Amino acid sequence: MSQLICLVVFLFLFRHTDYTGNDTMPYAVNILFRLDPLVLATITLAQKTFVTLLWPSFIIIGLTLFFGRCFCSWICPLGTLIDGSGHFIKPGKSKFSLPYLKYIILIIVLISSGFGVQLLGFVDPFSLLVRGMVFSIDPIINYLVSLVFDSVYKMGPAALSDYTEPVYEWLKIFVLPFKQSFFYLSFLSFFLLVFIFIMEFFGKRFWCKNLCPLGGLLALISRVSVFKRVPIRSCKNCELCETKCRMDAFDKDHKFEFEECNLCMDCLEFCPDQITSFKFAIQKNNTQININRRQMISAGLIGLALPVLSRTNAISKTADDDLIRPPGALDETLFLASCVRCGECMKVCINNALQPLFFEKSMEGMFTPKLVPRLGYCEFNCTLCTQVCPTGALSRLNVEQKHAFVIGKAYFDTNKCLVYAQKKSCIVCEEHCPTHDKAIKFNEIKTRDIQGNLLVLKQPYVKEELCIGCGICEHICPVPGSSAIRVGSSV
Repeated sequence: MSQLICLVVFLFLFRHTDYTGNDTMPYAVNILFRLDPLVLATITLAQKTFVTLLWPSFIIIGLTLFFGRCFCSWICPLGTLIDGSGHFIKPGKSKFSLPYLKYIILIIVLISSGFGVQLLGFVDPFSLLVRGMVFSIDPIINYLVSLVFDSVYKMGPAALSDYTEPVYEWLKIFVLPFKQSFFYLSFLSFFLLVFIFIMEFFGKRFWCKNLCPLGGLLALISRVSVFKRVPIRSCKNCELCETKCRMDAFDKDHKFEFEECNLCMDCLEFCPDQITSFKFAIQKNNTQININRRQMISAGLIGLALPVLSRTNAISKTADDDLIRPPGALDETLFLASCVRCGECMKVCINNALQPLFFEKSMEGMFTPKLVPRLGYCEFNCTLCTQVCPTGALSRLNVEQKHAFVIGKAYFDTNKCLVYAQKKSCIVCEEHCPTHDKAIKFNEIKTRDIQGNLLVLKQPYVKEELCIGCGICEHICPVPGSSAIRVGSSV
């Protein structure tokens, strides 16, 4: 019941992380990331200060101190989906287990974060889940559902449409996104998410047991929890609880490992004599953490090496004139260290203008947001992306601050502009410029066309101090292919 309720809440908040006609988010749609203690740890290390947005993480820390690693089984939506996938994916029966890997990944992520390289977006279960749903699952569902109902409307009998249209309207209000979105890296995000479920072929909850760094952090905290399973060994004549445990929470000496238990409580049903129970008790934890000294040292060295590689990468010394970050973005170095690549800002973008980077800024910048004006523009009065950012990588802005926040600067390519290159009249960019004092101005010139006729043209130019880089001019430019007016980085 707990799993179902939490999954419904997650899906509800995911759907409401969208434009609904309001200028403000009615709910704390980013609460999942703010509850994540690993996000708290990495962002605190990266920014060298406590981010007040992340205070809800202490709720999960407190819950873990009392009940152990219950978050993974009772609350985590990815864990619930993994359990649900057991109806379609038959988990492997082998005891292939590498529990130390989650601790290695955890150490690498924490140390790298402390030196300004944020890897959390590649391994955090919520980043992988939400990003996969934003970039691929949600657009796929919307496309397929719309295709079915559009086909019925166009090709089906008129009487059938009378029944399907109310259903479609209901779906658009409560289930489907505001509009059809398109994202770069949708294939990659999809397969990264699917990979987690494919791992189930190697054993139940393989991701949670062996790879999830959040699970590793909660496992360490749960070692001092006071809600324990008894007995602390499996019975020699039975061992059903050990052989059927989905988390393989017993060591080679048949001792129960508290930190590996996610409190699914299946063992209560497995026990034929009903001697297994869970109760509050202060017991000494005699089991060792599933990682040895060499593995810890190796993980630490990798965590130190990655920031050095980042600093010595040639890309770090080259400027990207087309890199336009969303409004409210911190300084680039701090932004990269603070962004958890969740995709929330890209999901709420009204015009589908924010897209994920691939290798343009090396692996360090992958999945971070970039404005692509030819696909969409930054709505002048919209601040939704700054409202949903869970880590403060995008500072929250009000409308007045947004109007003054410069994300880029427009410039003309006179070799492509219809006025300059072809001597045709065009004022589209100026008409759509949203700034109160338009950033695109005109110089009236007299010239002649090919036939020698006198023409009076308005040649546009950009007044830089008025331009904020919203990209609407580039988006609506009628020149085919790359625009005649483009927006570049303001840095």
